[in-house]
Amino acid sequence: MAMKMTNTNKRFTIKAFDQTGDRPLELSRPGNMKSHPWSYMELPFDPEYELYNNRMTPASLNNITPDEQYWAVRTDVILRNTGEFPVEISGEDAFKFANYIFTRDINKIKPGRCSYQFACYHDGGMITDGVMLHFFDKLWMAQADGDLFNWYLAHAKDFDVKISDPNVWVSQIQGPKSLDLLEAVIDGDLQKPFNYFDFCTVLIDGEEVIISRTGFSNELGWEIYLQPENDFKKIGDRIWEAGKKFNLKLTGSPVFRARRIEAGLLSAGRDFNNFTTPFDVGLNRFVNMQKGNFVGKQALQRALQRKTINHRVMGLRVKDGIASLGSKIMHNKQCIGEVTSSSWSPYQECGVAIVRLNNNFTDTDSQVEVYNYKNDKLNAHICDLPMYDKNAEIVRGIDRKVPKTSNPWFK
Repeated sequence: MAMKMTNTNKRFTIKAFDQTGDRPLELSRPGNMKSHPWSYMELPFDPEYELYNNRMTPASLNNITPDEQYWAVRTDVILRNTGEFPVEISGEDAFKFANYIFTRDINKIKPGRCSYQFACYHDGGMITDGVMLHFFDKLWMAQADGDLFNWYLAHAKDFDVKISDPNVWVSQIQGPKSLDLLEAVIDGDLQKPFNYFDFCTVLIDGEEVIISRTGFSNELGWEIYLQPENDFKKIGDRIWEAGKKFNLKLTGSPVFRARRIEAGLLSAGRDFNNFTTPFDVGLNRFVNMQKGNFVGKQALQRALQRKTINHRVMGLRVKDGIASLGSKIMHNKQCIGEVTSSSWSPYQECGVAIVRLNNNFTDTDSQVEVYNYKNDKLNAHICDLPMYDKNAEIVRGIDRKVPKTSNPWFK
């Protein structure tokens, strides 16, 4: 007899509590729930946490609503402490090894630059993705949620390579005023140019830190990489104090949800997974089939030869509500796909989603139906991604116009 689920409308989070008494409770496996060194900033706001790479990242703060977070990253500047997990790849064969693990040609990326990377299983299914920092003698792969560390170890035996956890923590500073804040907090002048996907070393209150012109908002922004030798509080307090002038807001994971959906930025484990190839989700341009062998290459070659591309990724605008994750997409009473990411856009004043459509459905400018978490039917419209800023001019600092009001899509 099948077990009836009773928690489908429940939300589960991790909370922080003060230790009390003479026998404090301790986690049996504290390594599975690591806290960010800047979590002290969040604790006054009754945070709720979620796990990401076994690192806690704030899902909710009581000082700011999801809509306020959205507008903060669109109009001012935000700080978000992430669960990104940088892994260091070093040794004589570091670059050769990375070329075997990842689908792009690592040797084409210059030192001082970042690159978007993902790895595949042997059958072409995707493991996870992230941003790789290319140093002269090593690589850092700041990965999204997923287990790449053990995947590296399993494939490293034929390479002179060292896989290690440098214990680096990542925070994102994003929004139109983010570079103004950066100029205000560093000692001296910022290197010029500091282009999209560059990284460099700067001093903040005498502390040497690495920063990169990257992020997950598709807004102007940068990320900071905190290393064990850093004085975390000294750096954090300096940024927080300087940020008051720019209306800096501390945020959680909702800050990027709608914005990255509008931009078509895919989330590992949601918009792609081990059952989807890069071709299924429109990431063809990040697969270099001309370079040497890499894990999954043969399977991807077969997929191209057989034209076995099962899905296509599109956007969705939802009228008067938010589609539930996993909702079926119905067209003429036929299921044509599912919702993989979903949120509310305060700017467009409608629900927004990333969807995976069956490849045999070709009418990609269609009215469809989806369902919310109460199983109510909602009208929706399939659309292209990104939903606006087609040439990515906002994130590259070319378009510096700040939206002053919403722009409803359903008039």
